[in-house]
Amino acid sequence: MAPRQIENLGDYVQKTVTVQLAETVFGAGSLLVLLVAGMTALILFLAANTAFSGFPVLGSILAQDRYLPRQLHTRGDRLAFSNGIISLALLACVLIFAFQAEVTRLIQLYIVGVFVSFTLSQTGMVRHWNRLLHRERDPKARRRMYRSRSINMFGLTLTGVVLVIVLITKFLLGAWIAIVAMAVIFVVMLGIRKHYDTVARELSPPDERPILPSRNHAVVLVSKLHLPTLRALAYARATRPDTLTGVTVNVDDNDTRALQEEWERREIPVPLTVVDSPYREITRPIIDFVKSKRRDSPRDVVTVYIPEYVVGRWWENLLHNQSALRLKGRLLFEPGVMVTSVPWQLKSVENRNIERMDRTFARGPARGPRGEARGTDED
Repeated sequence: MAPRQIENLGDYVQKTVTVQLAETVFGAGSLLVLLVAGMTALILFLAANTAFSGFPVLGSILAQDRYLPRQLHTRGDRLAFSNGIISLALLACVLIFAFQAEVTRLIQLYIVGVFVSFTLSQTGMVRHWNRLLHRERDPKARRRMYRSRSINMFGLTLTGVVLVIVLITKFLLGAWIAIVAMAVIFVVMLGIRKHYDTVARELSPPDERPILPSRNHAVVLVSKLHLPTLRALAYARATRPDTLTGVTVNVDDNDTRALQEEWERREIPVPLTVVDSPYREITRPIIDFVKSKRRDSPRDVVTVYIPEYVVGRWWENLLHNQSALRLKGRLLFEPGVMVTSVPWQLKSVENRNIERMDRTFARGPARGPRGEARGTDED
C-alpha cells in the first residue's frame, strides 16, 4: 500500500487554502466553490493591475520633481505613461526570473512593501493634518481635523506594529532584500535629483549678454568624392563661414592621390587638406586637426560637417556610418566644436513607412503629461 501511495504522489495537486475552506463550507464540487475561486482570482488580478495603474502616475510625479528620469513624465499616444508601464513590466519579469516565480519567496517582498507603504502613507496624513491645524482657526473644522488625525494615527500604530513584526520574523526569509532595495532606490533617486540640479545650474544663462564667436571655421570630412560629400560641401558653402576646407585622412597613398586628382578635375572651389595618419587611424588625426583650428583663438568655433548615409533597413546600419558615428561621438566632447550631420537618403529609404516608424519609436517623447504634442525635455 505504501509504494502505491508514493507512486500516486506525482498526481497530487495542492489546492489553495481559499479553495479548501470553500470546499469545507459548501462541499466539494459545489458551484459556490468555483465562485469563490473565481472571485479570488479576480481580486488578485485587480491587485496586480493596481501596480500598473498606480506606479506610472507615481513615477510621473517623482519625475516631475526630478527624482526619476524625465522619460517617466511623458505620456504615449494613448495618454498613458507608457515608459512607466514598460519599466514596471521589465522589473516584474526580473523578479519572476530571479525568484523562479515561487510565491513563498516573493511574498516576503510583498509583505514588506505593502506595510512600508501603509505606514508611510499614514505618517504623511498625520503630518498633513498637523500642518492644517496650525493654520485653521474654525472650531468645527478643527474638531473634524482632530478626528481625522486620530484615525490616521490609529492606522499608523497598527501598520507600524505589523511592519516591525514582519521585519523581525521574516527578515532572514527574504524581507532584507526589500529593505536593501528600498535603500538603494532612495540613494539612486537622490543621485538623479542631484544630477538634474547640477545640469540646471550649468545650463542657466548668465545675466550678461553672450559673447559672439569671432570666427567660424568650417570643416567638411571627406572620405570619397561622391554625392553625400558634394552635398555637404554645398551646404557648408551656403552657411558662408569665415574659412572652409575639406579634410581627408591619408590611410592609403593611392586612394588619397586618386581623390586629389578627382578633386582637381571637378574644379571644386574648396581647398582639400590631407592629414597624414602613420598608424592608419582616422579619429585621432581629425580631432588634432580640429583642435589646431581653435588653438590660436579660443573665441573661434569650428563647425564639422559629416556626410552620412540614411538607410532603410536595420541591417544596413551595420554596413555604413560606423566611422561617422565614432567621429561624431568623439567631437561632441570638444569645446567650441559644432557637429552637423548632412544626410543622404539611399533608395532603400523610399520603401520605409515613415508614419509607422514615428508611431513605434516616437511614442513616448512625442506628447506631454496632458497629451499635448511637445518637443524633447532635457532639463
